[in-house]
Amino acid sequence: MEQSKRVIALDAFRGFTIALMILVNTPGSWSYVYPPFRHAEWHGCTPTDLVFPFFLFIVGVAMWFSFKAFDHQLNKKVVLKIIKRTLIIFAIGVGLKLYSMLLRENSSFRLMGVLQRIALAYGFAAILALSLKQRSLIAISAFLLLGYWFLLWFFGGDAPYALETNLARTIDLKIIGTKFLYKGEGIPFDPEGLLATIPSIVTVILGYFTGQMVEQTTDRKKLVLKLALWGVLAIFIGLIWDMAFPINKKIWTSSYVIYAAGYALVILSLFVWLIDVKHYKKWAQPFIVYGMNPLFIYVLSGVWIISYFAVAIGDSNMYSWLYKSVFVPIAGNMNGSLLFGLFHIALYWLIGLFLYRKKIFIKI
Repeated sequence: MEQSKRVIALDAFRGFTIALMILVNTPGSWSYVYPPFRHAEWHGCTPTDLVFPFFLFIVGVAMWFSFKAFDHQLNKKVVLKIIKRTLIIFAIGVGLKLYSMLLRENSSFRLMGVLQRIALAYGFAAILALSLKQRSLIAISAFLLLGYWFLLWFFGGDAPYALETNLARTIDLKIIGTKFLYKGEGIPFDPEGLLATIPSIVTVILGYFTGQMVEQTTDRKKLVLKLALWGVLAIFIGLIWDMAFPINKKIWTSSYVIYAAGYALVILSLFVWLIDVKHYKKWAQPFIVYGMNPLFIYVLSGVWIISYFAVAIGDSNMYSWLYKSVFVPIAGNMNGSLLFGLFHIALYWLIGLFLYRKKIFIKI
């Protein structure tokens, strides 16, 4: 029974995160977005900046439970399974970009991306988690965070954490090349680049430790307290560290890893309290629908939006036409943009509900 409750809370939190991902990625117009639904320009953290680390954190939590089938032991079969899953998720991310290039004019190839980072962070975190004892895993996590800080500080010149001069960008330019990097920051810079993937591995590992805590703390009230206290402590540490190593999603700073994990712990504690302690479950059902097929729904949302841009309507495309012709007349520019995102959350939820009722759960 306890495991069932635990999974419900996890699925609800995961679904909540996917719904937020869709909302912040699908405004009717990027010119009309409320501040909480925008990423920080550079340093700092908005609610939107917490969404991606939340998902990686949940990947880690789920990893703990899925690895019970292997008794948390590494062997050839497990390694091959991890590598296969890593490669498939990475390939799906690349495939989405190729699909965009096929359908959208002036779309250039980008090697890295959200799914690619999920794949790499999962793959490395999984191997480390199964290879090392808990103390060693804690030590290597601290080493990765502190080492990443040192690398950026030591090799970044006079402005080690600036957009133009940070080491993460320098390495991406040398290895990936300007042509295949994200251009959305005004210069070639990929927020899901290679070096910055290193601290994201720790985000997954922190989730893995949390999964262990969730399983081993059978008293759910104590679990809520543990999650909340660790979360508040992590937020505090992140804020203190921010004074020396700024909280920054785009270069996934070590302070950002700790800070975001803190909020993930606090929110997970709220889900556990509502679902396991207070037994309020009906409110979570829409999120559970999302949480049962998270990767599929995320990929579907990407394919759907790319397809919108490929459909020409007059001098524009389906995406712009739908926003301007349907949602702006109903709610105006700003609220219409928000309503556009909410509409797509509902749309993908209906698809997820169909799969849920048919007991179709797409896993890799």
